[in-house]
Amino acid sequence: MFTYTVSVTTGNQEFAGTNDYIYLTLVGSERCSDQTLLDKSFFDRFARGSVASVDVSVKEILGDIVLVKLQKGKFLFNDQWYCRCINVTTPSGELFEFPCYRWIANEQEVVLRDGKGRLPQDDNMKEIRHMELESRQRMFRWKEWRTGFPLSIDANTSSELPLDIQFETAKTVDFSLNFIEAIANLGLNEFMKLFQSSWTDIEDFRKIFVEIKNTVSERVMQKWNNDLMFGYQFLNGCNPVMISKCMNLPDNFAVTQEMVERSLNRGLTLQEELKAGNIYIADYAILEGVPPNATDPDTQQYLAAPFCLLYKNSQNEILPIAIQLRRQTTAEVFLPSDDQYDWMLAKMWVKCSDFNVHQLVTHLLRTHLTSEVFTIAMYRQLSAVHPIYKLLIPHVRYTVAINTAARENLIGESGIFEKANGTGGIAVVEVINKAMKTLTYKSMCFPESVKARGVDNKDELPNYYYRDDGMMVWEAVRSFVSDVVRIYYSSDESVQEDGEIQAFVQDVCFSGMKNCPQNGEFPEFLKTREQLVEYLTVVIFTASAQHAAVNFGQFDWFAWVPNSPSTMRKPPPTQKGQVDMKYIMESLPDRGRASWHLGAVWALSQFQDGELFLGVYPDNYFTEQPVIEAITTFRKKLFEVTNIIKSRNEKLKLPYWYLSPDRIPNSVAI
Repeated sequence: MFTYTVSVTTGNQEFAGTNDYIYLTLVGSERCSDQTLLDKSFFDRFARGSVASVDVSVKEILGDIVLVKLQKGKFLFNDQWYCRCINVTTPSGELFEFPCYRWIANEQEVVLRDGKGRLPQDDNMKEIRHMELESRQRMFRWKEWRTGFPLSIDANTSSELPLDIQFETAKTVDFSLNFIEAIANLGLNEFMKLFQSSWTDIEDFRKIFVEIKNTVSERVMQKWNNDLMFGYQFLNGCNPVMISKCMNLPDNFAVTQEMVERSLNRGLTLQEELKAGNIYIADYAILEGVPPNATDPDTQQYLAAPFCLLYKNSQNEILPIAIQLRRQTTAEVFLPSDDQYDWMLAKMWVKCSDFNVHQLVTHLLRTHLTSEVFTIAMYRQLSAVHPIYKLLIPHVRYTVAINTAARENLIGESGIFEKANGTGGIAVVEVINKAMKTLTYKSMCFPESVKARGVDNKDELPNYYYRDDGMMVWEAVRSFVSDVVRIYYSSDESVQEDGEIQAFVQDVCFSGMKNCPQNGEFPEFLKTREQLVEYLTVVIFTASAQHAAVNFGQFDWFAWVPNSPSTMRKPPPTQKGQVDMKYIMESLPDRGRASWHLGAVWALSQFQDGELFLGVYPDNYFTEQPVIEAITTFRKKLFEVTNIIKSRNEKLKLPYWYLSPDRIPNSVAI
């Protein structure tokens, strides 16, 4: 008799064991073992996250172990068991590793391949790959949740999701209670009772800061009305993607030389400053014609689509020099030299527009929904032994689950968006539909996106930490992806011959992104290794760094309501000299909406318990030494980037941390 030792590692999940039984079969290159019963007595030996072993005796050597089959039977009731991995040690001492990281449930048979990454054209078990993908495509079906949106998972509730992509129970409860807990933890309950009443004055907003200790948000509270603080946020706030170099003024922006000459400190005219590259613009054209939130018949709400002209002065500071709240050439242009309340309210309107564009476009569409498209396509088209599946799987963790929860509780009917935001109700669909027109593959390539806005030059626009840190992280990710791609793909031809990777990009292009004009010009075929590297870098960077940059600063920058109103209750002013503090307070969100807003941005800004940050891969999907070494190199580069950012931040009054790798979660999971 020959003995094979099978070591089974269970998970740390809430339900790691089972009351049912599992049949285990070893499949060798020469023959199979008989089924070995793993019953309750076997699983009782487990603690969470522990290892238990069982010996499998056979009469003849099985050869190389190529598969492990797990067949779940049902005893009295259907239970679930989370298996991390199975290792098989042969009679000669050779070790075969079988990554699993799956729930075993529903009397299903699970077939595990060993940990070696295999391209489909090089795999001698094509039928097993085919059956695996057929099964996944039945589970991961596309659905158009709202007309014109990127496609998402075909599931109405979190409980309908495939078990392997659901939240762990602890996290599900945590997410469900986050907003309610936030309201209570921040001491906002008393204000929720006065839902539609206005605040008395700006200082009144301090009442909801009683429980808050946060360096950035406190500084925002103190400096929010300062033009320098206003301008700084276009570079390093929570929505640092709106600023673009302005070489020619829009035809319907009625600003003139005479209006802004007092703000230009180089002695040049506006045209000369434009030509010199010192004028920038934030344009919220996407909100033009969008109907504001009308879900509350007792509160009229308003939106605007402003222009905000920004000036880089001789001290390299970004300052607002003109704001136009309407798109007509006859519209009033508000200036820093205007009455303080006129200028204050004009800036509030810009920040309200900025907040709503951030929520729906920068954050929801361009990180959450796009990452879900990549996730579903990956599950549908890449086998678990595909090296690119192994590369991407940590970066799709919980993404579909959080988006499904968001559709249920955040952006759906009666969600938080309707309660607090000017773009609640039908505006959600209108804004996303407009934003889909400019969602392109190239706009998701970080270097291309900053170049397209004319803000890529460090000398021309210094102190843009979002750009600087983003480029370092992009390059670290790109280098890591390149290392992995070159381990498995020996040539450009091997990319072209990879039917699964081509099906993956085609599923993204023709299914997930089908509502973008020309499918967003997402690639429908990859011809070279470099194209594959760029594509995968987009996927990973979007899910990790880009999401971190626009999500985890929400409480910092949006908590002080006058700095980022979620909605406005009075129409934008059409003339100067008619605004006082009473009008401003009647414009800003009422007590209830401000409280919902604050609770939401607090909840969305929290790291989760057990958060996995960029480059931290506790699940060993890869077992081959060259890839393990590539991961080690990646983590070293990320550590270097973290230290560079830390050293710079020590010299800054207002540190920028959002793209420090040690604060970038691997995936979109909140």
